[in-house]
Amino acid sequence: MTIIDNDLLSIQEARILAENAYAAQKQLAAFSQEQLDAIVESMAEALEQHTQALAVLSHEETEYGDWQHKLIKNEFVCNVARRNLRGLRCVGIIDEDPEKKTKDVGVPVGVIVALCPATSPVSTTIYKALIAVKSGNAIVFSPHPRAQKTIKRTLDIMIEAAHKSGLPEGALSYLNTVATSGTVQLMEHKAASLIMNTGVPGMLDAASKSGKPFIYGGAGNGPAFIERTADIQQAAKDIIASKTFDHGVVSAAGQSIVVDGCVAAEVKSALQSNGAYFMTADEAEKLGSLLFYSDGKPNHDLIGIPAVAIAKKAGITVPENTTVLIAERKYVSEFDPYSREKLCPVLGFYIEPDWMHACEKCIELLLSDRCGHTLVIHSNDEDVITQFALKKPVGRVLVNTPAAFGSMGATTNLFPSMTLGSGSAGKGFTSDNVSPMNLIYRRKVGYGVRNVESVGAEIFGRNSLSCKSESFVSQEDFSQSSLEAVHRILKEVLEGCDADINSERFQR
Repeated sequence: MTIIDNDLLSIQEARILAENAYAAQKQLAAFSQEQLDAIVESMAEALEQHTQALAVLSHEETEYGDWQHKLIKNEFVCNVARRNLRGLRCVGIIDEDPEKKTKDVGVPVGVIVALCPATSPVSTTIYKALIAVKSGNAIVFSPHPRAQKTIKRTLDIMIEAAHKSGLPEGALSYLNTVATSGTVQLMEHKAASLIMNTGVPGMLDAASKSGKPFIYGGAGNGPAFIERTADIQQAAKDIIASKTFDHGVVSAAGQSIVVDGCVAAEVKSALQSNGAYFMTADEAEKLGSLLFYSDGKPNHDLIGIPAVAIAKKAGITVPENTTVLIAERKYVSEFDPYSREKLCPVLGFYIEPDWMHACEKCIELLLSDRCGHTLVIHSNDEDVITQFALKKPVGRVLVNTPAAFGSMGATTNLFPSMTLGSGSAGKGFTSDNVSPMNLIYRRKVGYGVRNVESVGAEIFGRNSLSCKSESFVSQEDFSQSSLEAVHRILKEVLEGCDADINSERFQR
């Protein structure tokens, strides 16, 4: 009898993929931006005829969301995001200042390990692959177990097209035997330079322990605040549109509504006119008990399904045109399911007496569940908007726009992206809408524009340190070009500074 240990097999496969990617990236590093761009275009073109089929496959495999909405995301990446990548220089000379005589050289980080969510497996996988190749990096994917068939199919299409356009073998690949052990091995492998984790919180600790820099997008417990000067009707429409898109699986879609007390009744009416159903206390308790398991993990049976279906599972009778379910709350608590991220059309609803209390409530919500991803404020008061932007522990602040669409750059001028960093407010090292520019480092080039003697004259002419006496550097020193003279000058400066630091003036 043959026994196969999938964990060991996954580890071995991970090592081979990482080593092959490392060798391929060395070749890729010699490619010009024009060569890389041609490969990216071929990958996107090959996907265009498969976007709908992949959207359907994604929904069938994961049972999350709405395939028509997933198609929108797929088309967004292959068209809008792709157009924004054109003309962007990531490698070679990417910036130059002839007047200052400086240049920036874009250098790929190397091998990227990528994790994608089951909630948006196609669009996120496409985007990561395009920006990695665009910036001259090799990338190895670890498919999500719940969406591995979809992710593998998406990558197979891109790999075939990319190889035909000259991408080195191994520069774009994926783990075929999916196991946690293999994913950890990929992240810890010495060949890996960067980890990109979108929406896989279960692998955050492993990413952190790997010692590698990582980008994380997925901490999505963002509130939407409706301030008294807002266009109430439009704000209600935006919030509903955001939370119902793909049945709420977009992490930036918003999880709670915080309302300025003086307009609370108007806001509630506007939401109801857009299909929102405000649950009674008993109904909210019924649903709340189903949203998460006793260990705190989300109930996957409620992720990415319509509000009416969620209500039915909870034994709640709602109108057939219900778009979202809303629970009115007073306090934020780690034990309250409505204070957490809910990847379905369910929202918490908080009323505060003014914008300052609302500001504090939003901070509480953001800090209650892995910190900030995206916050939305609906307001026409620029002072209030500025205060929110300055004070919130969040990756991005959106103003008067649906969160799901504004965050990805569809209804805002943020960079069109399917990987939204949580940054210092959450996890990872950036809060950007991640672009190819996050996958390179800049090598600085500076031409000499002054000689050593002129530098000495400039420094010592100011002499703000008051080290020794004003005559400690002679005119003869400036005229000498020998290194010995420079060394002597620096020695006198340091000795003089030491004397001042130890003086009675510094002791006081």
